[in-house]
Amino acid sequence: MPKLSHALVVAAVTATAALTTAAAPAPAPAPAPSPVSTAFTLPGSKVYPEGIAADPRTGTVYVGSYADGTVYRARPGARTAEVFLPSGTDGRRTANGLRVDARGRLWVTDSTAGVAVYDTATGARLAHFEAAAGTPHFINDLTITPDGTAYLTDSVRAVIYRVTPEQQRAGTGPLTVAYDLSGHITPPPPGKFTLNGITSDRAGRYLLTVDMTAGELHRVDLRTGALSRVALTGGDLKAADGIQLSPAGTLRAVHNISNTLTRWQLTPDGTRAHLTRTITDPSLQIPTTLAHTRGRTLVVRSQFDKDGPLTPSTGSPTTFTIASVRGL
Repeated sequence: MPKLSHALVVAAVTATAALTTAAAPAPAPAPAPSPVSTAFTLPGSKVYPEGIAADPRTGTVYVGSYADGTVYRARPGARTAEVFLPSGTDGRRTANGLRVDARGRLWVTDSTAGVAVYDTATGARLAHFEAAAGTPHFINDLTITPDGTAYLTDSVRAVIYRVTPEQQRAGTGPLTVAYDLSGHITPPPPGKFTLNGITSDRAGRYLLTVDMTAGELHRVDLRTGALSRVALTGGDLKAADGIQLSPAGTLRAVHNISNTLTRWQLTPDGTRAHLTRTITDPSLQIPTTLAHTRGRTLVVRSQFDKDGPLTPSTGSPTTFTIASVRGL
């Protein structure tokens, strides 16, 4: 066998090293950072938050407890919220939908009773409107149109209630049905909720409300009363809870049991919507609704599956928090 020259040996070793280096697996890329972080915490071990509202004038955020009706307040920069309206205030047993209106008043729905309006400076109740006694109902979410009218969903009856400025000046009265969607929606299985989140466009032309079981979005024309389904492309709104429509026509939705947030772009007339962004993250902890304000999206982490209203339970709750989400 011929003797290899020193040059050939060096070349062979170099080539082998190059092949070995080329064959070595590339290091795995670092995982992308989660867009979900914690904005602030809520005091209490059994809070189970449901609703949220931000006051655009002050930056103060309000959160309601589904468990006992407590309403919390987080001032700008606060890392822990404080109790604003204690449990049982005015007989309130739950706090579902929350909104701050153009006059700076806080609206709080009680799924078992109706809705109350509070002075954000003093906490005094300014008005209240009650659902009819003896009628099954679940007063869920609300929106307020530019003329000051409040519209509220009933997840059991599939109706939308209305509270006019005239009724608000009176200070009290029954919740009256403005729109009945029970014959318009896809019939749900027995015992399933239908209408949940509700929002309105900045001009007060229409309402949008989501059917969380069918995954459909419904449009109510406030001028004619006409009911229609919004044509959705790219996805659906199954398990959708709270929704919010921006002045630019961006609809943001929270899907609770799937730990998902979606962003949709609506046509100017609100008749069609296209899915543009989806975020799914288990750290959302069964999100129920959101408030998009000042460049950030605040999302309620309900933990309803941790000894809460969702069964079976998947364990005990951790600290209750409100999430801050980037990129939605």
